[in-house]
Formats: sequence, C-alpha cells, structure tokens
Amino acid sequence: MPSSPTRAEQRAASARRILDAARAEFAAHGYESTTIRAVAARAGVDPALVMQHHGSKAALFRSAARLDAVTSEEVGSHLDDVVASRVAGLPPELHALVRSMLTVPEATDAMREYLDDRVANLARSTPGPDAELRAALTVCAILGLTLGRHFLRLGALEQGSAEDVSRVARAWLAARSEDAEPPEDRPED
Repeated sequence: MPSSPTRAEQRAASARRILDAARAEFAAHGYESTTIRAVAARAGVDPALVMQHHGSKAALFRSAARLDAVTSEEVGSHLDDVVASRVAGLPPELHALVRSMLTVPEATDAMREYLDDRVANLARSTPGPDAELRAALTVCAILGLTLGRHFLRLGALEQGSAEDVSRVARAWLAARSEDAEPPEDRPED
C-alpha cells in the first residue's frame, strides 16, 4: 500500500506547480498583465498560497525568472548548447524575462544578474587580455540572436533552419573567441 505524501512533499509539489504556472503566465502575458489570481488558477491553488510562498508578484517573478547557473568548467560546451537552444525556442522563464526586461525594473534586475553571472563564468574560462569584455560581447551576441529570432523575427533568422542558424552562430562565436588580441588601430591616412 503506497504511503501518502508527507506535508513537506505536498508543499514542495505545490511550490513547483506555482512556479511552473507563473512561468507560463509571465511568458504568455508578460509581467504587467499577469496576476496572482491567474497564476493560482493555473496551478490549481488558492491565491493566498501563492502569496504565502512568494510574498508579492515581484518576488514571484524573480523566482520564476531565475535560471539555472553554469559552472566555469561547463562554459565551453555550454555556449554551443545555448546557441542551439536559443535558436530552437525559449523556456518560459527566459521568454518572460526577455519579454519584460526593458519595461519592468524587477525583470531588468533579474536579467542583469543573470547576464552578469554568464559573463563572469565565461570570462573565467577565456584566456587573453580583455577576457571580461570579450565575454560580455559574446553574451550580448547570444542575447541579440534570441531577440532577433524570437521577438523581432528578423527574416534571415526566422527563415533559416535551426541547424543552419546554430551552425553559423557557433562558427561566428568561435571566430570571435579566437581573437584574443583586437586588431591594431591603423593611423588615419
């Protein structure tokens, strides 16, 4: 006879359902249009439970937008995975974060923290001068790819197959990472 879930297991399951529902709601409707009531309804819980777990809509958004960290040892292979995943589609939490990052201060802060972490991880594994600056430019290029393909729907990025866009993006990023030294400034003629 299977045992009933413990109170802690029930609470953890409710918390997961709330975060999954919040990610879906923020992705579909953005920060401004998502309500605690809508998140609660999607999760199948009372709105008071959402507030009990998170305290505010802003705190719920921060939790829902939190993305998994990557260690510095994983950064090299991670870039290829990131390019492929950004071309293929966006997980709900990233979609919500990107969608709201320019209009919602909480989203701006969450995105800055996330990208600063990505830059720091990449810079630790990047040899040569200006490692942090080059890492920031790489992260910005991937953000631009994400915006261009999924939000702006730029023709070449939208029409290209996922395989082709990923292949070209990976080659472009690899070429940039090999340029440890920027080209010498040439004097004006």
